[in-house]
Amino acid sequence: MENVRFPLLVYLALCLVISVLSQDQSDDTTGINYVSDSSFVETGVSKPVSFPAQRQLQNLMSFPEGSRNCYTLIPKQGKGKKYLIRASFMYGNYDGEVSSPEFDLFLGGNLWTNLSFNNTPLPVTKEVVYLSQSEKIFVCLGNKGKGTPFISTLELRFLGNDNTTYDSPNGALFFSRRWNFGSLSDSSIRYSEDVYDRIWLPRKLGAENKEINTSLPVTSSNNSYNPPGLLMSTALTPTNTTAPISMELADTDPTVRYFVYMHFAEVEDLSLTPNQTREFEIYINQVKIAHVSPRYLQTDTFFLKPESQTNIKFLLVRTPTSTLPPLINALEIYVGNTYSQSFTSQDDDDAVTSIKMSYKVKRNWQGDPCLPNSYIWEGLNCSYASLAPPRITLLNLSSSGLTGHLSPSFSNLTMIQELDLSNNDLTGDIPESLSKLKFLRVLNLEKNKLTGSVPSDLLKRSKSGSLLLKVGDNPGLCTEISCVKSNKKTLITAVGASLAALFILLLLSGVFWKIKKRSNKPVEQDTDSETRNRPKADSNTLLLTFSDIVKMTNNFCRVLGKGGFGTVYHGYYNDLQVAVKLLSESSAQGFKEFRSEVEVLVRVHHVNLTALIGYFHESNKMGLVYEFMANGNMADRLSGKCDHTLSWTQRLQIAHDAAQGLEYLHSGCKPAIVHRDVKTSNILLNENNRAKLADFGLSRSFQTESRSHVSTLVAGTPGYLDPLCFKTNELNEKSDIYSFGVVLLEMITGKAVISESETKRVHVSDWVISILKSTNDVSNVVDAKMRGDFDANSVWKIVELALASVSQNVVERPNMQQIVRGVKECQKHYRLFSNEAQPNFNLLQKLKPNINPLHMSHRGMEFSREAGMMMENKRSVCSLEESSIKRHKSDLSFSSKRKDKAGDRISALQQIVSPYGKTDTASVLQDALHYIEFLHEQVKVLSAPYLQTMTAATQEELEQYSLRNRGLCLVPMEYTAGVAQSNGADIWAPVKTPPSPAFGVKSQSPFR
Repeated sequence: MENVRFPLLVYLALCLVISVLSQDQSDDTTGINYVSDSSFVETGVSKPVSFPAQRQLQNLMSFPEGSRNCYTLIPKQGKGKKYLIRASFMYGNYDGEVSSPEFDLFLGGNLWTNLSFNNTPLPVTKEVVYLSQSEKIFVCLGNKGKGTPFISTLELRFLGNDNTTYDSPNGALFFSRRWNFGSLSDSSIRYSEDVYDRIWLPRKLGAENKEINTSLPVTSSNNSYNPPGLLMSTALTPTNTTAPISMELADTDPTVRYFVYMHFAEVEDLSLTPNQTREFEIYINQVKIAHVSPRYLQTDTFFLKPESQTNIKFLLVRTPTSTLPPLINALEIYVGNTYSQSFTSQDDDDAVTSIKMSYKVKRNWQGDPCLPNSYIWEGLNCSYASLAPPRITLLNLSSSGLTGHLSPSFSNLTMIQELDLSNNDLTGDIPESLSKLKFLRVLNLEKNKLTGSVPSDLLKRSKSGSLLLKVGDNPGLCTEISCVKSNKKTLITAVGASLAALFILLLLSGVFWKIKKRSNKPVEQDTDSETRNRPKADSNTLLLTFSDIVKMTNNFCRVLGKGGFGTVYHGYYNDLQVAVKLLSESSAQGFKEFRSEVEVLVRVHHVNLTALIGYFHESNKMGLVYEFMANGNMADRLSGKCDHTLSWTQRLQIAHDAAQGLEYLHSGCKPAIVHRDVKTSNILLNENNRAKLADFGLSRSFQTESRSHVSTLVAGTPGYLDPLCFKTNELNEKSDIYSFGVVLLEMITGKAVISESETKRVHVSDWVISILKSTNDVSNVVDAKMRGDFDANSVWKIVELALASVSQNVVERPNMQQIVRGVKECQKHYRLFSNEAQPNFNLLQKLKPNINPLHMSHRGMEFSREAGMMMENKRSVCSLEESSIKRHKSDLSFSSKRKDKAGDRISALQQIVSPYGKTDTASVLQDALHYIEFLHEQVKVLSAPYLQTMTAATQEELEQYSLRNRGLCLVPMEYTAGVAQSNGADIWAPVKTPPSPAFGVKSQSPFR
């Protein structure tokens, strides 16, 4: 067999580069050196190709024998790191058959791709970015019986210590495209320009675009993707300054997920021309995804995850304030891995590999022992459970020429049920450790040269019928229990003599140790690495075992839900219902998120955060046990999956609960905690539809006193992610505010965060704004499933909060304390105007004053009413002329008697719970009491706190605007419930239907 070649580690990124060569050689273009692969593949025959080719492609490795042949790569950086793996294949009619071979390519135990070839001089290249979860990386070729598998080169690059780049849900991104825009030549860019040896192909986008470039170096010092400077020094931009850059992935597979990385750098010095700016926005299928403002000679990378569709269109569109069109320097596109990585249990893999090495097993044992199950190692059977890695249950090495003693590694196959080592030349004793294999049902050691005695536990199990034991044709082996007893007596005599001497030695050692202990303070050392890695927990959090979880969930019989983290099961802890989240072992960031969630939940305790009851972490099994939330999550309730539709009252309560939980994370924790994945599916509901915030796996802490943000990988769920995070990678509580604003919009509309039509995909915030701009009627955006059972005033308020929260200007976003207050105010207002209570008519009679009629006019509509009384026509809208809204400046005069009565009246008002529209005066006065303070013998109208920041409006306008948006009108009154005697003073009175908020006051709301 000719040898394949590895490199001489010319750079950190170039870990292993394998090519079939007869001697050490260098690539003519890159200068990469290749060395022998004899330590990495056990089979294969080297063959030359018949076409001229690059040096590393002139030979290939053919595998005519065996169903599967594997390369075993063991990079020194180890597991938990990301690598670029590239395999090249050039058939070149090496076999003279002019055939079209077909075979499978596997990465670990999973299918990478299917390969088919024709007689062409062009190579086929497959590439993947791979997060290794094992010390060994297997690249295997599977024989399908359609020609002999072969490979020309195999390359592995270490992608650095920053695992935040090239993130994927299942640890693998399959290469699709890598483009270099504006290239000055037709040549590709790769090593040594690119330290990771990514191959960037030049790409043009039509005559409507032109190339721009710079001769100055472009740096990527703070960019973990580290695109090469030569790549970033060129770009494409439209020749028409108002035109967009358009790119389309046509006829794409709608069943896969694409991962897109766009790289930008400004290559023109805009400071040379006054007032020049370049800003643009990225759209995917007409949905705005990110805002870009390229930095001069600095690289910025934007990570995009478009939804799966048949056609995916990217648009880079100039903003209205930009003077220059968009540009783009480079683009990478990958296909996300759709399967979870899986490996044979590490203990079993280590055991069977040790057996293979100890006995030099002459079988085609390559790659993962159990996976894929169609290529399982010869002589093995494995068990395949959905929640655990495959385990070896049968090992048959009969007649395999084994010599020497029985290896201790057999005893490490803890799930083995059948072990057949018959008809070999094994010698020595049968180790006692085989008795510890509690699942062992068949042990065949016949026709060997074993000696000594069979362990008594094996003999007892054989006699009881729980073990089929075959040990015949071993002349020196005693198979009776009496042999064991005799051996024990001899052993006891020898041991007794030794113990006497040992006792004296221990006595002397004990005295010496006692003296030493007095002179030295004890030093505690924690040598249990698993214990060190466990998250810190408090005394109320249970550390459970996996067996506890199996019992708790009745062997995982009831599934509550599934996600990228794994599966959630229903269970019982004593008599308490619980939810058990079992972390998927293949999750790329599973342990990090698991540890983060535990450490957050054990130190934060709030009625609106899910309570952690316990957790477990055994080897590669991890999970969390929470309190059970009977009504599932908010997303399912809004989507209509459940029979019961959430009422507006329930939605407000859920929003208030979730807001309080998030406000506690932001303001009640030291340091503050940012959730990073706020969405409706992470808001859980109990049997009373009270809400708790869940899923803290992405949460991060940051010190608000010293830092306004932390730099981190953009993480979360598309649609809920703050678009500004894509640009800055900077995280603070305002990122959660954006996500919560989206949640509020979902709550109002009942629509998905991103909805699709035949022509485009629209974010819920864009949809709400467009509807309100065109109709100015909030009822047009309310979830139709509520069937009109809502209060437009409170809906307006929630819409304002939501749209302020998703503002692109971070300064305009409220904090969670303001949101909590705003939602609570809406709850009070809705309860006030709902029909949930009956009036107290006795108290009403005490309060009703002698009121003079009032006549008002608005826009040609005449109507009259008693001051402070409701109109019978509920459709009437109270909206005063501008001349009527000036507030009277006269002071209120109170006599001493009046002051005494005022306290009585206010006390009586506080006892009334009266529905609006049923008890007119009580409704007016009770609502007025919410917004009027009797302080220092004056009536003061209180405006909402969030409106006080609007300096452009006068205080009078603010007061009017604040209450007007809650359906309140200004009514001059001579008497206020017999309490305040006024010389024309004002009081607020409510109306049933609110006017459209077209008041001439500047507002933060984007649709006014």
